[in-house]
This record gives sequence, structure tokens and C-alpha cells, in this order.
Amino acid sequence: MIFRVLMVCMGNICRSPTAEGVFRHHLKTNMLADKVEVDSAGTHGYHVGEAPDQRTQRAALSRGYNLSQLRARKVAPQDIDYFDLILAMDKTNLDNLKRLAPPEAHDRIRLFMEFARNFDDEEVPDPYYGLGHGFDLVLDMVEDASQGLVEKLKKDLGQE
Repeated sequence: MIFRVLMVCMGNICRSPTAEGVFRHHLKTNMLADKVEVDSAGTHGYHVGEAPDQRTQRAALSRGYNLSQLRARKVAPQDIDYFDLILAMDKTNLDNLKRLAPPEAHDRIRLFMEFARNFDDEEVPDPYYGLGHGFDLVLDMVEDASQGLVEKLKKDLGQE
């Protein structure tokens, strides 16, 4: 059985594609790529079909993550049923997702930073309107939470 994870931010061009690419890398290095499927989407359709923001791609590539093949999409109602775990980058998008989902699905919709080990932040800040260093901070946070999520999944999937 494949466990399915969806990473979600607002436009799906900065935080969630970064989380998808970094988490996919961690799945491969931990030999979980055949057991866990990962995707990303946005709660808004502003950038559907677009590649991740160039600043996001540059920052990710500097750490060895190639996001150039990813394309933005909007969260669809069927995603709520399809994915086992839906991880929002911030509380606003968490609320948007919970409004889209029936109450019985709310326990599968969580904040991505719940899995962080070294950051106390609940939210991954949106770097879109900020200065360049924000993209590196997003990567630091996403790498940390991705590793924490991989560790949890290894336990849950009996892969320790």
C-alpha cells in the first residue's frame, strides 16, 4: 500500500513545491520512494501550470533539489479523499483546506511544521514578497520538517 502526502501553500510556486522536492529527496535517501507518494498544490489557482518561482528554484538547486519539472496546480476536492496526509504550510491554508474538506477528513489535514525537530515555528513563512534570504529559511525549515516526517513514516510503515 502506498501512503500519499500532499504539501499545500497558497499559490504552489514557493513553499509547497519546495516541500515536495525536498521531501521526495528524503524519501529516496531513506528508501521510502516506493512506499510514499508526494505531490503539492495551492489553495488558490493564481499560478496553475507555472513552474516554481525562479528564486525558489535557484535556492533549491543550490542545495541539490531540482524543482524545474514541477508545475503549480490548485487543490481539488478529490485530493481530500486521495491523500492520507495533507500538510499546510501555514494556518491560513490549513483553515482553507478544512473548509474544503468534510469534518471526518480534518484529522488528516495538519501543519507541516508539526514534524520539525529543530524549529519551534508552526508556520513556514511565505518568501514571495520578501528578500532573497527568505527562500533559504524556507529550505532550512522544510529540510527539518521533511526529515521529521520521514522518521515518523519509517516507524508507521515498519521501515526502521
